[in-house]
Amino acid sequence: MRATFVGRRSRNPEQTSRRRRLRTRVVLSIVLAALFSQSVGAGQPGAAHAPIVERVAAIGMVVSDMDRSVDFYAHVLTFQKVSDTEVFGDAYEHLEGLFGLRMRVVRMRLGDEFIELTEYLTPQGRPLPADSRANDGWFQHIAIITSDMDRAYRVLRENKVRHASTGPQILPAYIKNAAGIRAFYFRDPDNHFLELLQFPSDKGDSKWHEAKDKLFLGIDHTAIVVSNTDASLAFYREALGMRVAGESENYGAEQEHLNNVFGARLRITSLRAGAGPGIELLEYLTPRDGRAMPADSRSDDLWAWQTILGVSSPDGMTGRLRLARSNFVSSGVITLADSGLGFSHPFIVQDPDGHRIRLIQN
Repeated sequence: MRATFVGRRSRNPEQTSRRRRLRTRVVLSIVLAALFSQSVGAGQPGAAHAPIVERVAAIGMVVSDMDRSVDFYAHVLTFQKVSDTEVFGDAYEHLEGLFGLRMRVVRMRLGDEFIELTEYLTPQGRPLPADSRANDGWFQHIAIITSDMDRAYRVLRENKVRHASTGPQILPAYIKNAAGIRAFYFRDPDNHFLELLQFPSDKGDSKWHEAKDKLFLGIDHTAIVVSNTDASLAFYREALGMRVAGESENYGAEQEHLNNVFGARLRITSLRAGAGPGIELLEYLTPRDGRAMPADSRSDDLWAWQTILGVSSPDGMTGRLRLARSNFVSSGVITLADSGLGFSHPFIVQDPDGHRIRLIQN
């Protein structure tokens, strides 16, 4: 029997055991961070050859009805379909850790960035819980940049898109690193969180201020909820080689209404690779009642997003991740025949909170 979602306040033995395992991973991650910094830090022997993430290639999400999702992303948010492929077989089963799968995979592009939508024709996983909140451990979104928040919000309303925030918010001046950013959370047809962002002139990548002829411009980052930022940094920064690009502590009425979480106070850490969108770590300092990622999550569950990272040496990266005792979803680096999916030599691991990361050959 597959487990149900359980709140962190539950006192059952499984939850207590999970907390103990998390504390162990946190301590181990901090120790490993020190080891990685000593062995592959700047100026150390082998540093130039240490495998690191070179780009965030795409963000993948599982959908229940591909045609409906493609229509939503294309006609509401102006993504363009790049490819549409159906795959099955032993190699993909070993990649996803799932027997008997058959997947339809659609890649879509907005500006310079890509999403990858996957519908599992067999087997079919669980939907997102209807009561999912922005501080639950399975939370992930993509932040879509708009050139005009008011007009973009009208487009969403005209298309009867579901709210997640109460409405667009302007983050206040006392949050220095986020002051003036306009943001709004909403939902796609499968209940996935999405975010609209508009940067003020003094924030964001310069390219977001150059293109004014389009309403939806591209993807700035994907954001994930983490339970402990230090443990996550040991994975993303020390093991994967991503860099910290910014930090902020966000709180107040605007942040609460953006996330639709009363009393929300977040430690936010932005990570970047050499190219592609960022990865934003969201640690809720308060409230801490978000539910953990289900221990029995599978690749076909609709909350099983995959952040897709390009590396020059997948084999070399597996060694680093095994040293970090990462949980491998795949049996190892998978050799794929030319399938039209646009990547090769992939493997999937989980970060300390269970979010899926797919590494591919650059």
